[in-house]
Amino acid sequence: MGNAQKALVMAAGIFLAIALITIAVVMFISAQEATKTAQDNFSGIQNELSSTSFNVYDNTIVSGSQVVNALRKYDNRQEFGIQVIVGTDRPSGAWYGDVVSSTGNIATTDHASQATESANTYGGRIHNSYYYTRPVEAEAIESRHYVNPAGRFQAIVVRDTSNVVKGLVFTQQD
Repeated sequence: MGNAQKALVMAAGIFLAIALITIAVVMFISAQEATKTAQDNFSGIQNELSSTSFNVYDNTIVSGSQVVNALRKYDNRQEFGIQVIVGTDRPSGAWYGDVVSSTGNIATTDHASQATESANTYGGRIHNSYYYTRPVEAEAIESRHYVNPAGRFQAIVVRDTSNVVKGLVFTQQD
């Protein structure tokens, strides 16, 4: 009877080990799914928070000083552009950073015609010559890109198909 008892204890041990391994695998798989869901939710929240800083520019009228502040604030942001159209620089204005189409695509010299065509939804204001300026030019009175701090500008936020903010367009009001 000693051998039968040892065999039963060994079988019970093997069964218990298999049960514990199965439980661990099931817990690991459900933890992976929960982690993925949490990461997706966190990513969504992060996108919302990053775009809330642009709400002040979402189809509103802003002052010239706010335009200059935006130029300074977003000067070194990757894949982002700001177009400023002042009265002396119509209709194309000046781009600060990347040239962005109305669909949020970053235009390159290879894609200039595509960017210009897709820009027609907000007036076709892509600057075809790809003349990039620095924010300091917006503050120099002698510059044709001078932004009057007391001026009034219509602000438009440009988003891509994923609803990520890719640019801003400021048009001086008459």
